[in-house]
Amino acid sequence: MTAPVLIVAADDDWPTDRVVVELVERGVEVFRMDTVDFPQRLALAGKIDRGSAWTGELTTGHRTVELSRVGAVYYRAPGAFRFPVGMSGPEERFAAAQARAGLGGVLSALECRWVNHPTALARAEYKPVQLAAARACGLRIPATLITNRPDEVRAFATEMGAPLVCKPVASPVLIENGQLKSVYTRRLSQGDLDDLRGISTTAHLFQAWVDKDHEVRLTVVGERMFAAAIHAGSEAAHVDWRSDYGALTYTTTTVPQQVATAMRHLMARIQLRYGAADFVVDPSGRWTFLEINPCGQWDWIQGATGLPIVEAIADDLQGVT
Repeated sequence: MTAPVLIVAADDDWPTDRVVVELVERGVEVFRMDTVDFPQRLALAGKIDRGSAWTGELTTGHRTVELSRVGAVYYRAPGAFRFPVGMSGPEERFAAAQARAGLGGVLSALECRWVNHPTALARAEYKPVQLAAARACGLRIPATLITNRPDEVRAFATEMGAPLVCKPVASPVLIENGQLKSVYTRRLSQGDLDDLRGISTTAHLFQAWVDKDHEVRLTVVGERMFAAAIHAGSEAAHVDWRSDYGALTYTTTTVPQQVATAMRHLMARIQLRYGAADFVVDPSGRWTFLEINPCGQWDWIQGATGLPIVEAIADDLQGVT
């Protein structure tokens, strides 16, 4: 019997729905959970002793999975724990810490295939870690400065002798007045450099501008790579394609062997089996690594190009090469 696949993701994450459908159509047993359901709609009973590794069950109102049978885990941005109404703030924080250490700890201890393991995912989300690892693995990276000192930004601009861009160090998404907003990469003008008020309030990431012919979203799943060239049809998209999806066109492309080899080293170094990496391709064809998102979106790329990414994720969870 095929080992069950445990899927830990938000209930409303529709790309994960596609992974579930693909696995079920292959006859794979799937147990899907969201940490938002713990402890009210999801129960854990885990046990370890000298005779065995973690055993026990995860149970919802409809399904149960035996922990020792789990063959793979697909972990993708689950929600926050939700506790019974009436708990005080300190009680909720205490309960959340216990849930994270208890449920999260038991799941993290499962010795099976992970896409991706939460500890590796958490570390890989740090852009400074990504850039250092990418450089060590032989990928070209842009000169980068992270600082909260305005004078350092001006000195960096002088040193580069070329335009700079400023981008978020962490997630570019925030909620303000109940609205979801995104912070996009910005190419700095001389006026921006003359007035750097606000830089001292937190960490900012600056990079030397890389001349672009186009960009590439390189989706890596296990040993397989799926490259989609992203062509910008507006000035805003040329700076940051996420700012104008309507102006984008896509084509499939091939990965230079040197880049593919370096990416395999990078994935091994940061212990990821899945990653969505972004590259700039300059007019001479050189690839420059920008970042890798260990939980990056992939479904729209598959829809635009036909690249079989969901099939590759299912293959990897089943251990199919």
